[in-house]
Amino acid sequence: MAKPAKSGNSTPAKVSQNVSSPAIVHKSKDYTSEGVEDHDIFLLPGSDYQAMIAVTVLATIVRLFRIYQPSSVVFDEVHFGGFASKYIKGRFFMDVHPPLAKLLITLAGWLAGFDGEFDFKDIGKDYLEPGVPYVAMRMLPAICGILLVPTMFLTLKAAGCRTMTAVLGSCLIVFENGLLTQARLILLDSPLMIMTAFTGLAFTSFTNQHEQGPSKAFQPTWWFWLALTGLGLGATASIKWVGLFTIAWVGTLTLLQLWVLLGDVKTVTPRLFAKHLVARIFCLIVIPVSFYMAMFGIHFICLVNPGDGDGFMSSEFQATLNSKAMQDVPVDVAFGSRVSIRHHNTQGGYLHSHNLMYPTGSKQQQITLYPHKDENNVWLLENMTQPLDINGEPINGSLAWDALSQPEFIKDGDTIKLYHLTTHRRLHSHDVRPPVTEADWQNEVSAYGYEGFEGDANDYFRVEIVKKMSDGVEAKKRLRTIETKFKLVHVMTGCVLFSHKVKLPDWASEQQEVTCAKGGTLPNSIWYVEQNEHPQLGESAEKVNYKNPGFFGKFWELQKVMWHTNAGLVESHAWDSRPPSWPILRRGINFWGKDNRQIYLIGNPIVWWSSTLAVAIFAVFKGIAVLRWQRGLKDYNNPVFKRFDYEIGTMVLAWAFHYFPFYLMQRQLFLHHYFPALYFAIMALCQIYDYVTARVPGIGLRENPIFGRLGAVVFLALSVVAFAIYSPLAYGNPWTQSACKQAKLFETWDWDCNTFLTEVNESHIPPEYSQYSTQSMNANADVHKTDSPLIPTNAPVAPAGGEAAQQPIMQDRQGISEAPAAAISAPPVPLPAGQSIVSREEKVEYRDQDGNILDPEQVKALEGKVSFKTRYETRTRLVDAQGNEIPQPEGAGVAPPHPDVEGVDTSTIGKPEPESQDAPVGQKEVRADESKEEGIAKSDQSTAKPASEGNEATAA
Repeated sequence: MAKPAKSGNSTPAKVSQNVSSPAIVHKSKDYTSEGVEDHDIFLLPGSDYQAMIAVTVLATIVRLFRIYQPSSVVFDEVHFGGFASKYIKGRFFMDVHPPLAKLLITLAGWLAGFDGEFDFKDIGKDYLEPGVPYVAMRMLPAICGILLVPTMFLTLKAAGCRTMTAVLGSCLIVFENGLLTQARLILLDSPLMIMTAFTGLAFTSFTNQHEQGPSKAFQPTWWFWLALTGLGLGATASIKWVGLFTIAWVGTLTLLQLWVLLGDVKTVTPRLFAKHLVARIFCLIVIPVSFYMAMFGIHFICLVNPGDGDGFMSSEFQATLNSKAMQDVPVDVAFGSRVSIRHHNTQGGYLHSHNLMYPTGSKQQQITLYPHKDENNVWLLENMTQPLDINGEPINGSLAWDALSQPEFIKDGDTIKLYHLTTHRRLHSHDVRPPVTEADWQNEVSAYGYEGFEGDANDYFRVEIVKKMSDGVEAKKRLRTIETKFKLVHVMTGCVLFSHKVKLPDWASEQQEVTCAKGGTLPNSIWYVEQNEHPQLGESAEKVNYKNPGFFGKFWELQKVMWHTNAGLVESHAWDSRPPSWPILRRGINFWGKDNRQIYLIGNPIVWWSSTLAVAIFAVFKGIAVLRWQRGLKDYNNPVFKRFDYEIGTMVLAWAFHYFPFYLMQRQLFLHHYFPALYFAIMALCQIYDYVTARVPGIGLRENPIFGRLGAVVFLALSVVAFAIYSPLAYGNPWTQSACKQAKLFETWDWDCNTFLTEVNESHIPPEYSQYSTQSMNANADVHKTDSPLIPTNAPVAPAGGEAAQQPIMQDRQGISEAPAAAISAPPVPLPAGQSIVSREEKVEYRDQDGNILDPEQVKALEGKVSFKTRYETRTRLVDAQGNEIPQPEGAGVAPPHPDVEGVDTSTIGKPEPESQDAPVGQKEVRADESKEEGIAKSDQSTAKPASEGNEATAA
């Protein structure tokens, strides 16, 4: 019986020369996969490494070309550059993304000399004038984008593809416009992509080792790739939670591997299976979790000072920050105690009042919730009646309880009055609707009275201790600082003191509304005492303070806040899109627009559509294969068929895990969320091409490799052409309106072609982008001077305010003021017959308040007497071949009209995009991604508000 087995095992080796004999021989004995060869990327021939280096150099050129432009804040640089500033300053912030990529960007900026003073607050804000090393900070994502290319090359080689296919896949990454755009800016997506790709490389290499059977198990290479897979998973999840999809992909295939091992009863003993299981648990769970938590450990070490994000966190968390730590305070609260009362929910603001009145309703003094410590947060707790002296006479005044020999503690059920020490008014409520939440179940809360006034019954509030939330036996009986959680019930109306996440208008400085709610939800009705002071409670009194949550407590709390904040980002955005539109590249994102240039995130349509087609082809293949298998056909007995199904299926599964979960999300989503799925789709495309042209027998392509090479060259050439067409939108380069309109294949590709200049002037000069040349001809004359080698010294200085650049002038302390701003950016003018432009000249001028040019002697005489204010102006001065100046027609020196004013792109009018109430029709928004409350950055005047400002956060 052994002889037929040997004969049966040797037959497939003769049928397919690509299948190694050992894999077939051992098929019936162990878990070795049929048709697998060793594709160790450390054992590639030298020519492969040379090819990889060549495409990496190409990627370096493409990614770093003019990386200094634009020299102003672009899109989500508002957020992630701003976070770098906060890291350097040590100011705590809240963001929905884990910290790894932000820490790396901060490190790059810090090493380049960034001091954190620049706030990145607005899209379009100039980098050059304040000397921000923005190029160094952009280099970090750019390097990640460059490394993505050799990672793709090595992953395809690890999957068994030919070198030509690996080069093809690498070049598709190089010339993918969307990946290029993200890799040139201070954004998180490029670091996310390289870590996702690194994980894919490591797991593909590990899978190749695993499938070679027991001979490779637990060898150094096997352990190396398994450990690196875990490290990659931890790094990916530490950049964005999208890394959880990568974990799901690896986890699913790992379970499949374990299932196969479990079925190998001949060679895998229970002890050996346990060893495989423990190895994977350690490398794919312990290592990623440890790495992820370590990143938050560094995060906490860096952010030690209070910041605009600490309001998201609990009081215990905030107490761990510098200057937020609280001294021990008396634990018992008595009548006469001066206390600050915090809201248990909504980030724990303080019950607050100030000497401002409601503009409507009772028009009494405002009561709000304020997130910071302030003297206006201090309340004195009074009894309903005044205390009695030793003669039984009442002691008058709010400070009467200070005279008692023993403090009288406040117990559960006691009725109190809350006296605001700063304004001498008492907390008050009545049957009047609040100014904002005008609901029948809400009553207004105000501060009412004056100094010496005893108050009225509407000042009475009953203390009701919430025992299940209070800490300790005594805290359930009487009011104790921090430990007791309680409600304040208005005695006259039965409503409960309440606050929720509703901001009052400007007349209350946008502080949080406080009302008295009938039937309000429990969490929003809970309060506790934080600060407590009483003359009768001296140093010997029992003290209390916040419990230190420790690292694990802070870590877990931050995860919960990140999760809830991320889930809450459901408001629409001008440039958001939904998952069904991503594979077909239906719409992009407008990143930036200024100086007749634009950055718009759009992918390379050749790459996107072909990769989507590849996924669809495999889906059809898989469906047919399953049907044929169900009908009893033996397709899976063919090793090539089986390897095609598993290897491409692995990458399509990765695509699915990184794509379909977004259908379940209701939050803001953008085109860049598809990038990880796109990477795996490109991988599947290349593998399918490699199988069809080099591995599948019987169709003639494997036997005639010239057709495969020719197809790759043609496909790559088409991709390069598409890349070149849309590259002005990635680089922010000059473009012309006609070229833009020709490239806009669909109405949903909604960049505004009228942003760009026209290509032919009135005298029909050939289209050579002459308007851009004239517009920036003095760019090399007036440049930003900086000591940092990472800021290009030849980069044009961005005009202040995003408007016309202006000339150097002087600002006089003794009567010499700056000259009026001059217009710049003259469009091309018609040339008289026989004349041509032969040169350009550059100079610096100084003018007085009347616009008169000062000669060098006058300037020298004024040195030390006036302050010099530098402004930049680019002027057009045309001369003929003989040096005679060519007169310019009227209006030639005026900047070309902005498309928001004239020449609006009619194709964009009527799009359902949020706009400000007073925005001109057709005006486009350039907004920073994913902030819940932010300004609008329109055209050259950018006011996007970082999500971290005002206790907001960005989205993934």
